[in-house]
Amino acid sequence: MSNFQPDLGPEAARPSPGAGKRGPRHVEKGSLADIRVLETGTLLAGPFCGQLLGDFGAEVIKLEDPGKGDPMRQWGREKPHGQSLWWPVVARNKKSVTCNLRTAEGQDLVRKLVAKADVLLENFRPGTLERWGLSYEELSTINPRLILVRVTGYGQSGPYSPRAGFGSIGEAMGGLRYVTGEADRAPSRSGISIGDSLAATYAAFGTLAALHARERTGRGQVVDSAIYEAVLAMMESLIPEWGVAGYRRERTGPILPNVAPSNVYPAADGTDVLIAANQDTVFRRLADVMDRPELAADPRYATHGARGEHQAELDALISAWTATVPSAKLLALLHEAGVPAGGIYTAADIIADPHVQAREAVITVDHPDFGPIPMQNVAPRLSATPGEVKWAGPALGSHNAEVYSGILGLSSDELAGLKERGVI
Repeated sequence: MSNFQPDLGPEAARPSPGAGKRGPRHVEKGSLADIRVLETGTLLAGPFCGQLLGDFGAEVIKLEDPGKGDPMRQWGREKPHGQSLWWPVVARNKKSVTCNLRTAEGQDLVRKLVAKADVLLENFRPGTLERWGLSYEELSTINPRLILVRVTGYGQSGPYSPRAGFGSIGEAMGGLRYVTGEADRAPSRSGISIGDSLAATYAAFGTLAALHARERTGRGQVVDSAIYEAVLAMMESLIPEWGVAGYRRERTGPILPNVAPSNVYPAADGTDVLIAANQDTVFRRLADVMDRPELAADPRYATHGARGEHQAELDALISAWTATVPSAKLLALLHEAGVPAGGIYTAADIIADPHVQAREAVITVDHPDFGPIPMQNVAPRLSATPGEVKWAGPALGSHNAEVYSGILGLSSDELAGLKERGVI
């Protein structure tokens, strides 16, 4: 059940028909429309990188096992029609071809595609491509401009590199799990696969950096994105706090120690709101809204440091006030005063929000089985070459003919033979 229900009226309960349909109006070709990506990874860490590149126009050709394809086709809590609701998002804008990478003929197909590609994306254990005769050394002789993007748990080197690495393990090693949750409980996790997604995002960033460098050098390179390092990169001052000051961050629930007021506060109607007024000028505004302007001059709360020192008692004062005001009125007062505040949104709240609708942050995309399916739009937004969602995740092997015949020039008889031998 939602903690926050915005009072938007009955017409805002769901997007209007066609609102946000198929993403933003297409102005020009996507920024990466001249880039061809071969995606050989599975599950999330590699494929989310491919999704990001495809969102901005790259031609992403996803090579899947001829049997069941990417396991993401079956993953997810809710599976109407026996199908994943995760797959339409993570595989959007991609072309699906089948290719058994464990066969010599499948590996030869990869080499032929590499000759006509800009990027090869994979998230197998280190050494897997090498065992298949698809090392970067070999592939770069075929195409010196090729960029090989490798997403793994621990990276391509170091003593842990051969280990199996899932996102949850990388989150723990990168330091995120230890500081997530309540102080009196075991470490918690985020409700999403944040480690995988961070590694994929850094992989996409590395891909763009490598493409830019290629414009100067004419040569590709390897992008090595490790899940634990992507998580570690987001850990702010955690490392120098320990290395210099000997301070170890602990789990603190909904607050950051010494940053106040910034917390979840109860409203009179039983919902919760977030208020972040930890800057001096903003706290003065909050004190005025509370009709307690003297708080801003009180030595216990007048400065950032003082408010941090008296964080618990200040939160208690604010909670006592917020508990007397219904959430809609409370948020209206805070917004009018210029105090950052907001509700705690569920998926239903996100879809119903008028700001989300106005910016088309959630769009609907046609799906052959689900019909119009809502999903998050492309981010960030570019003014001249925006990204767009052109189609939802495709059926397994639905682009075999387009890719193998159109790009490699294979005949229908050759395709039939490859299929008969279990290569595609």
